[in-house]
Amino acid sequence: MTTPPFPPVSDADLASLREQLGRPARGVVGIAARCVCGNPTVAATAPRLPDGTPFPTFYYLTHPAATAAMSSLEASHVMRDLNDELGADEELADAYARAHDSYLADREGYGHVDEIEGISAGGMPTRVKCLHALAGHALAAGPGVNPIGDRALQMSSWSPERCVCANPRSA
Repeated sequence: MTTPPFPPVSDADLASLREQLGRPARGVVGIAARCVCGNPTVAATAPRLPDGTPFPTFYYLTHPAATAAMSSLEASHVMRDLNDELGADEELADAYARAHDSYLADREGYGHVDEIEGISAGGMPTRVKCLHALAGHALAAGPGVNPIGDRALQMSSWSPERCVCANPRSA
């Protein structure tokens, strides 16, 4: 199943993304997940940026507290444990491979780019490389699609159910 088209990105969303990232967001095709207050949490990015650069990271985690939480997890070396678990658990590995396929299908709906064909994000389908990308996919796709992204969110100090935005919008 692929993600339906996103509503048009608003100027307010682009301003929020600029504030979150500290720079203008590039190639945004939609907001794939939002904080409970309405601010962007995950931007969906075109597979080819406006300058022509291939960009495999379709789901880009932008929320500062979420990105900080994923960075903290990565610093704690949890990815080594997740990789070990992925190698030892066939059911988990199969679910992770399906997450990879889902990610590719979602991105393909926004354009085919030969240079990144078959490449998703976060190390999928065989290893855990970037929790930011995996959490972004989990938030965008919803629970149960990306098992490693779901686990990263569960282990993190950040929750998508609690607003910690500096400038919350009314939802």
